[in-house]
Amino acid sequence: MMRGASAEALAALTEEVRSVRALADAATLGEELFAVAVLVRNDPALRRVATDASLPAEVKQGVVRDLLGSQVGEATLDLVADAVGRRWTAQRDLADSLERLSEVAIVRSVGAKAGELADELFGVAQTLQANPELRDALGNRSRSRADRAQLVGTILDGKVLPATVALTRQALEGTYRTVPAALAVYREVAAEVAGEQVATVRVSEPLRAEDRTRLQQALSRQYGHDVHLNEVVDPSLLGGVRVEIGNDVIDGTVVNRVDEARRRLVG
Repeated sequence: MMRGASAEALAALTEEVRSVRALADAATLGEELFAVAVLVRNDPALRRVATDASLPAEVKQGVVRDLLGSQVGEATLDLVADAVGRRWTAQRDLADSLERLSEVAIVRSVGAKAGELADELFGVAQTLQANPELRDALGNRSRSRADRAQLVGTILDGKVLPATVALTRQALEGTYRTVPAALAVYREVAAEVAGEQVATVRVSEPLRAEDRTRLQQALSRQYGHDVHLNEVVDPSLLGGVRVEIGNDVIDGTVVNRVDEARRRLVG
């Protein structure tokens, strides 16, 4: 989690991204910001110059404009120039922030379909969990990114939103430890942009529509804002519901109740 000047810079820049209205512009902005984030992260000399608090903002902005001027659009160039003109608590915070801004921009590019995007990202994560060989193939950084990106396209193109494809491809090269970890963060960003919070609901059999609605409403009241549900069916739970939301876990499954009873008997 960022602190001090970095947190303030990211908050201000995020508001700039949120002000982009045209969906196509937001998609382009997101992809270009991610490319710049990768460049900054992989080029120590550029990273040092871009985050050097002893250099005047105009000098750093001039370097960035000269370097990127012919490679990205005006909106991206202006945002990156604004970013390097700000103070950063740590060098790595600039690249990490540009990557987070790219995520927000891509989520913004789907407009009112942020909930659908969150569901699709969850579906991709579930597919990877069920297919270890595919998960390992996408996470294997000894393979070229182009090869892995092509694999993502083969699996997802034409089946999900373009933003889902774009974010899954970003997960191959971003700062997150694994592809599933990146997808989990992207789901949270999608929910946040939609003004919601993500809850993973684990059940032994699919929830009925009315039960799902009641659970969603109850969680929304408890947390003070809308909650987006992602449902995982796990027959081994035997019955009941386990809800994971943020750092909170509400476990009302039969398996958990049996375990608690066993612990009390042993104790």
